[in-house]
Amino acid sequence: MARWAIAIHGGAGVDPNLPEHRQEEAKRVLARCLQVGVDLLRSGAAALDVVEAVVRELETDPCFNSGRGSALTRAGTVEMEASIMDGRGRRCGAVSGVSTVKNPVSLARRVMDKSPHSYLAFDGAEDFAREQGLEVVDNSYFITEENIGMLKLAKEANTILFDYRIPLAGADTCSALAAASEKNNSNGMVMNGLPISIYAPETVGCAVVDSNGFTAAATSTGGLMNKMTGRIGDSPLIGAGTYACGHCAVSCTGEGEAIIRSTLARDVAAVMEYKGLPLQEAVDFCVKERLDEGFAGLIAVSGTGEVAYGFNCTGMFRGCATQDGFMEVGIWE
Repeated sequence: MARWAIAIHGGAGVDPNLPEHRQEEAKRVLARCLQVGVDLLRSGAAALDVVEAVVRELETDPCFNSGRGSALTRAGTVEMEASIMDGRGRRCGAVSGVSTVKNPVSLARRVMDKSPHSYLAFDGAEDFAREQGLEVVDNSYFITEENIGMLKLAKEANTILFDYRIPLAGADTCSALAAASEKNNSNGMVMNGLPISIYAPETVGCAVVDSNGFTAAATSTGGLMNKMTGRIGDSPLIGAGTYACGHCAVSCTGEGEAIIRSTLARDVAAVMEYKGLPLQEAVDFCVKERLDEGFAGLIAVSGTGEVAYGFNCTGMFRGCATQDGFMEVGIWE
């Protein structure tokens, strides 16, 4: 039998000054969701079932930007997207513009398993979810008071705001953004043209290889705060934000447009296949050579039970575990 392994993430690009209690909260959620996956793998569950279950857990917790707690559009609504891929036969499913489906990753799975298509979006995706009997909720379920405040901040600044968890108390909009810009001058990190202190994509994802050597990956996100309605990022795009095959399974996070241009997830598999690189070397090569001036991170597992991750920004919320007992949850290098 093959060795199972699992890796999860909660987003790349972390403010170095993120309060300690926020860091601990994120690590607790990651550890809990990682344990869900570990328990399933120990019981012999298939990789595809594990990635769906773990991402559902991440979508349900408002700590990260997927499902409940998703970022808001300019209109103050939530438009979520997700994808899932089975390394066996490279089957895949993806959805975008989802506004009432409680767990978008499960809708992506239904697209793969129960439809003749690979990708559904907006009204078509919503209609299909109802046909399939998936749980739907009012759009208000996904919206938190904190996000409403951060959307107001973003609109007053006339910009897209990436870190929708900047504390609002005691600071007006202009001074908050000015302080963020000043802080960026000191640490030099910019993502999508904005200081790292106001950027936290917090997309979630999971990559798994099971005890039969089969791989799967899934990714889910709410996108960017104050984004244009209809904006689609890398998370639902197979080969960009998500990929799985016999060599590996990959889930990406970070600057969506850069990930799309580099087809980052597929590239990890490609350099393993065509250059013969082992998993970690393939991850390092793609993060270093394929992102041009973009910032991103990714998690990956190989078909032989290795785990790897890489990022070229200040941090990535992540966790991983293997059958031999290794387990880790971290944020920084």
